[in-house]
Amino acid sequence: MIRRLFFFICICAVLLTACKDDDTFSTNRSNVLSFSVDTVKIDTLFSTVPSATYGFWVHNHSGDGIRIATARLERGGQSGFRVNVDGTYLDPVGHDFEVRKGDSLLVFVEVTTHENGMDGPQLVEDNLLFTLESGVVQKMNLRTWSWDAEKISSLRINADTTIESSRPIIVYDSITVAAGATLTLRSTELYFHDGAHLTVRGRLLAKDCLLRGDRLDHMFDYLPYDRISGQWRGIRLLKPSLGNQMTNCEIRNAEDAILCDSTELVMTNCVVHNNNGFGVEGRNSDITIDYCQITNCLDDCLLADGGIVSVNHSTIAQFYPYSAQRRAALRFDTGRRGILLNCSNTLVTGYEPDVVFGDQNDTTLAYKFMFENCLLRTDSVKASESMKNIIWETPKDSIEGEKHFREIDNANFYYDFTIDSISPAFSRHIGRIIE
Repeated sequence: MIRRLFFFICICAVLLTACKDDDTFSTNRSNVLSFSVDTVKIDTLFSTVPSATYGFWVHNHSGDGIRIATARLERGGQSGFRVNVDGTYLDPVGHDFEVRKGDSLLVFVEVTTHENGMDGPQLVEDNLLFTLESGVVQKMNLRTWSWDAEKISSLRINADTTIESSRPIIVYDSITVAAGATLTLRSTELYFHDGAHLTVRGRLLAKDCLLRGDRLDHMFDYLPYDRISGQWRGIRLLKPSLGNQMTNCEIRNAEDAILCDSTELVMTNCVVHNNNGFGVEGRNSDITIDYCQITNCLDDCLLADGGIVSVNHSTIAQFYPYSAQRRAALRFDTGRRGILLNCSNTLVTGYEPDVVFGDQNDTTLAYKFMFENCLLRTDSVKASESMKNIIWETPKDSIEGEKHFREIDNANFYYDFTIDSISPAFSRHIGRIIE
């Protein structure tokens, strides 16, 4: 019995000693916290639009527990940052946090910035201050870039209207141009929210414009949302729309980037990139494409389904990275009107051995095409009046597919479709050559 009692007392002593050791908190000024990051850097934001949530760890690697007397934002919440420390929101100060030795706290940070009245992105920062029980003050810098933007929601254009803005424009829901009205977009960046679109039944004149999704943050550290397709619904040019023109414009990360249905469109020096539907989808429409890049779409990069279509000095490349079910780079067929396709000085390539398809779906309709001085990744055919001075590309060529271009980085979904000087297209001035 005595032996059992002695053993019980020893066990309790060990447990009490262990608990006492674990629960020891020091005010030694040399015992400080460490952080999982040096700075919390939040992606560029539109002002008044909440950020995603960012987190970091607060570690205690010292030999004793550390008490945080207060945690607070240096600017007292005026910067727009919001902080949660170990489940407690700072309002504006949090008190009495304990970090036992070898333990950690998780801190979450969000921000909604105020309008700053400036045209370009402006730095917004604050410091999160941890005042330890020892009196030591440690800080974590919080920073983001805030960008004032105009906002449009369900805008209907019923009369001739010009939109020109030095600030970005966020489009919620849609912009609709009624029949008989002309919308002129000039030197403007439009950021479309999820599900938003630009639908034109009148006329669109766009010059020096960017049209893309409105996510400015990152999905992962290496992957900005700007490289993710399908963020908005794209541009729709619909009957009775006529006389549409786009010059020096970029349209990216949409569903179907540009749909032309029974209409007209002239594109000059434009980029259509990274869409999870069609790039340019022409249905019974007259379309002219000069010095353009149409690349990386889940569906066809360029579909000419009936109409009169002219493609000159352009690059059409199908390296869509998010699905092995990607379709053709260029596809054409008779549609409802018949097809007349003229393609000159144009580079058409991709991953598959054949990325060019022509189909005569209706033998009663005109089916005419001409390719001249082009590089085509497709099965070669005998020279004829419809095929002149063609470079027929195959996967066995030393320079083929991705090798035509300056940089194709599939790991980070980054693509620079500038034609490299080693490409046979460069010396023949085939494709969209950037001098």
